[in-house]
Amino acid sequence: MEATKTTVLCFCSVLFFLTDVSCELVHVRSLVYFGTEGRPLLLSVDAKFPLEEAEIQGTWSHTKLNGARTTLVSFNKESEIMNMMYLKHLHFRHPNASLLIVKLNKDDEGYYHLSLNIEFYNQRGLIIKEERTIYVTVDEPVSTPVIEKKPSYAVIEDKANVTWTCSVEKGTRVVFQWLRDNAALTPSKRYHFIQDNSTLLISPVRKEDKGTYRCAASNPVSEIRKSRGVELNVYYGPYNLEVNSGQGLRTGEVFTINPGELVYFECQADSNPPNSYVWISKSRNATQIITEGPRLEVLSYKLAQTEEYMCRAFNNVTKKQDEAQFTLVVASLGTGKEKYTHDGKSVSPLAVIAVCSSFIIGFMLLFLLRTICHPKRVLMSIYNRPFSSQKRAHLSGHEDAKEDFGIYEFVSIPGKMESTQASCKSLARFESIQDMHTTIYDVIRHVPESPSTSLLK
Repeated sequence: MEATKTTVLCFCSVLFFLTDVSCELVHVRSLVYFGTEGRPLLLSVDAKFPLEEAEIQGTWSHTKLNGARTTLVSFNKESEIMNMMYLKHLHFRHPNASLLIVKLNKDDEGYYHLSLNIEFYNQRGLIIKEERTIYVTVDEPVSTPVIEKKPSYAVIEDKANVTWTCSVEKGTRVVFQWLRDNAALTPSKRYHFIQDNSTLLISPVRKEDKGTYRCAASNPVSEIRKSRGVELNVYYGPYNLEVNSGQGLRTGEVFTINPGELVYFECQADSNPPNSYVWISKSRNATQIITEGPRLEVLSYKLAQTEEYMCRAFNNVTKKQDEAQFTLVVASLGTGKEKYTHDGKSVSPLAVIAVCSSFIIGFMLLFLLRTICHPKRVLMSIYNRPFSSQKRAHLSGHEDAKEDFGIYEFVSIPGKMESTQASCKSLARFESIQDMHTTIYDVIRHVPESPSTSLLK
């Protein structure tokens, strides 16, 4: 056992002289302590050697931030001598030389210095000196911060500044942070943080500065605490003025609508407070106010072919205004663009009228043709003529064809005139190149001459 201790001491001595690094025989758990006012604090010390094998002697001293130094306690292995000024305020703990501060106050803040001399029993005459310094802060917990805005009323952009202040009733070494809509703010050209961040100056105020502001406060012994939210209302605008319509056809700033169509136009702009709107008609270098409000209703049948309009938005608080001009053209789109809603379905009147008209005209033409010009009825009318009108004197095979000259089509009539069928057969033999669609004129031209005519010749 004694050989082991001797080996450790020799190794530490050699290491110290060769590397300028000493073996740690005394260990403190932290070199900085954040103490809370009114609560106890233990400056803990751990010995890295067997205390029963060595003689120790040391002191604890306190150096305030102003530089004043006081010895708190002197001790050895068997006893300690406490400074009478701190008998109720400090407790010394054997055997590892830890020091307990019973109840922290602001005067306890500063540097605590431990000086320790160690002499091992088997190494008489060899005294090892160990020193440690611990820094102690004493803070009061932070209370809920309070936020204030000046001026308290809404402000106009680019014309006003806003000053925010954050304060706490209790707390030391407080760290402040500012948030807008729960997002942390950082310094910029318009955002200025002063007085340890407890004050925020916005100069000048802009539209994007509107929102809910909070301040957060914390210190080494407190978690972050946030204030209630305070709204910043900024008057601005109008911005991004535009005119829209869900009807007609738009090309740039030109709206085209069908004749007789009822059209609505909406004028919108980003503004606080909301804008007042005026609709103006422009014609022949003259202007005329039509109506007021964000919506315009136009009856196209009351307009000329082309009309010029303008929407003017005005903010009564910022005294700013903006204008948007557009052209309205009345012309037939021809694409069914104009639609009216009825029972949730879109119907095109022009399409309905065109389809119905075409259907009626086509039906009438078809009926007329079937009634007047049906080829079967024409043949039947010829076939049913009186026999006397058929039995006329024939000088040639062409005189009686004048009345029946025209374009005809053969239709087979079962059971009628076997001679007719015979004629057709004879004609087919006469000219085999004729097809089934031979004209009446060709038939008459090839009819054989009657016997009486041949006799006369």
